[in-house]
Amino acid sequence: MVFLQIVLVIVIAISAIRETVPLSRTKEPEAKITIADVARAAGVSPMTVSRVLNDQGGASAETTQRILLAANELNYRPNPFARGLRSDRSRTIGLLVPDITNPFFPEVIRGAEDAASAAGYNLLLSNVVENSKREGELIEALLRHRVDGIIVCSARLPDAALHKALAHHRAAVLINREAPPEVAGTIVTDYETGASRAIDHLVERGRRRIAIIAGPRSSFGGKSRLVGIRKTLAVHGLKAHGIVYCDPTAAIGQTAAAQLLAETPDIDALVCYNDLNAIGAMKACRAAGISIPEQIALIGFDDIPAAELLSPALTTLRVQKREMGEEAVRLLLSRIATKNRQHGIVIVPELIVRETT
Repeated sequence: MVFLQIVLVIVIAISAIRETVPLSRTKEPEAKITIADVARAAGVSPMTVSRVLNDQGGASAETTQRILLAANELNYRPNPFARGLRSDRSRTIGLLVPDITNPFFPEVIRGAEDAASAAGYNLLLSNVVENSKREGELIEALLRHRVDGIIVCSARLPDAALHKALAHHRAAVLINREAPPEVAGTIVTDYETGASRAIDHLVERGRRRIAIIAGPRSSFGGKSRLVGIRKTLAVHGLKAHGIVYCDPTAAIGQTAAAQLLAETPDIDALVCYNDLNAIGAMKACRAAGISIPEQIALIGFDDIPAAELLSPALTTLRVQKREMGEEAVRLLLSRIATKNRQHGIVIVPELIVRETT
């Protein structure tokens, strides 16, 4: 009984405190300004506000100015997610690259970003890190993020898996990979012609024992290079004096070149998958006491910014990387807007002759 009396006293005391001392409350968030608020302030319908703010016209200059002024005074900010749901557009493009640390791809990304921004789109970038399984997962993840279209650079997935993954996207463009027009538009570098020019150049310089650092086995561009190399060597009555497949990095290029030098020490020229492999090959030659170009001539691919800064400066095949990114976005937007089957663009590399040959 005494215990119940004590509890009753405490309850009464708490009630008295609540009556005399207001309890603190969490500050309620400010109400979000809506199109309806802008419409009331401008004296027009919400539909008219929506048309003006989405640049669809249908209002006089005076009404348009009144709506814009009201929106500005109210600090109205549209909800991009809700707008995307209504229009079935996110104004976002997905872009996948194999390796963001490879100097080839930042220029492609910059070109794509410039073209996307000019068209009112955002770019959502994903790094595959040379992993085909991750590539498939990222293509699916970008679909969940409701991108309007997707660009895949130097895809590593096999054709069947790649085409299946892209089929669910509204529109797709592949860079350095071919696909049927119903699957994707394509921006393809004619690596076969570029590699052929590299071999012709070396043969003209008197080189006959030519070895190849061929890059990843899964690379479409690497396969195209090998086709051009083998065809042109055959025209000159020659064969490759060794082929090594490897990742497209400088460190792995050094290892690959060291292997070729050990297995075929009489080679007098080396054609590399890309400039990074070529940079590694130069280190391997120095370590072996082999002079460039006196004993071995060296050719890379891509013409990354470092290529002309090397000593000796690197002979390479130049690809217009920034323009490639720009054209990929333009092609993708065309396929999004018109659902056409405009297919692709072919870019022919330019041989840039420097000191390594």
